[in-house]
Amino acid sequence: MTYPQTLKYLFKALPAYHRVGAAAYKANLDNTLAMMDHLKHPERDLRVIHVAGTNGKGSVSHYLAAILHRAGYKVGLYTSPHLVDFRERIRIDGEMITKKAVVSFVEQHRHFFEQQGLSFFEMTVGLAFDYFHERQVDVAVVEVGMGGRLDSTNVVSPDLSIITNIGFDHTQFLGSTLSAIASEKAGIIKEGVPVIIGETHAETAPVFKERAAAMHSDILFADQHYEVRELRDDGVRMHANIYRDGALFLRGVRSQMDGLYQRKNLATVCAAWQTLRDMGYHIKTFDFREGVGRVVTDTGLRGRWEQLSRQPRIVCETAHNADGIAQLVKKLGMMHYDEPRIIYGCVNDKDYGAILDMLPKHARYFYTRPSVERGLDEKVLAETAAAHGREGEVFPDVMTALAAARKVSRVNDLIVVTGSIFLVADLLEGWEKTH
Repeated sequence: MTYPQTLKYLFKALPAYHRVGAAAYKANLDNTLAMMDHLKHPERDLRVIHVAGTNGKGSVSHYLAAILHRAGYKVGLYTSPHLVDFRERIRIDGEMITKKAVVSFVEQHRHFFEQQGLSFFEMTVGLAFDYFHERQVDVAVVEVGMGGRLDSTNVVSPDLSIITNIGFDHTQFLGSTLSAIASEKAGIIKEGVPVIIGETHAETAPVFKERAAAMHSDILFADQHYEVRELRDDGVRMHANIYRDGALFLRGVRSQMDGLYQRKNLATVCAAWQTLRDMGYHIKTFDFREGVGRVVTDTGLRGRWEQLSRQPRIVCETAHNADGIAQLVKKLGMMHYDEPRIIYGCVNDKDYGAILDMLPKHARYFYTRPSVERGLDEKVLAETAAAHGREGEVFPDVMTALAAARKVSRVNDLIVVTGSIFLVADLLEGWEKTH
């Protein structure tokens, strides 16, 4: 098969959650365990940093991969979903997996996929671990897909577990309370493996403490020890001081990522860095600074408050649940611009009514849909938005919506594209074709 034929097969033959939702979800690890056995257990030879959380786990994973790379390690990075290219999910030292490796893996194991009834996500986990093992990475940073306890990545025995935060997302699978969701994510805490929790919450902290105690794991809440204070906000990059236990720890740290929530992510990353150093990882302060300062360049991360244009300023942001949108709205309130234009689209299993209530009333709205099967019909979205006091125009796709927003915007206006990872993916793909 050619690479395009391989991708077509994978997307068509294997059920994928990002396309079809619940039909692709597996509430056990049976398939993944069978696949690891079939592949002769590549995961057993990997040193892993395992990262879960409702929001921020992708950014934290990329930060850590960049820092470890700058420290001289050969670093595997597994994340999901991808935005433009499937191969974004699997990288070594920032380089995407080769097309040849994808084709070869699928051709070699296709019969097993079909016989075992693997999902798209289960297959990609097998591909990632097999690729990292074959290329002999020093360490792999592995982002959890959904939850933790039953996620396909949860067959690893990591050096360090990280849970960034807990919020309401995928409640149909993970539970309808924060403590229930925390319990699912706490499933990545392994016997004797230290765990870092990014944010302290009264409802979830006891869940993590109980699990850590049962697993004899040291636990550290990053926000109780580390604080990131931004010095200057230009709407594109972060420039901040980092404090540890109230005292200045690092001065003038620059990040290629901006967005209010990146302060919390960076505090979590700082706690992880110090924990890894205590475990024997050789990561100097210079490596930390360089990794944070070059995270986008070194890892290819996209869509996190990414600026595409200056006049008017066009920003895309993958926020897709209540916590993410809350941080986005706070960020909007801190910025300087004339008029806000918001291009919004989401998938059909989100509580979009509640999210719409959080968005600013004074913005001009352009409603559209992401190009996945789960994409919410833009007309339904617009009708719901109008009922919530956010009337707007309707467009069949994000690029059409963007063209309309640009047409009515002046140089000092702000256009934000948000609501779904898949909407941002559509935007970036369309942008690259036209610019």
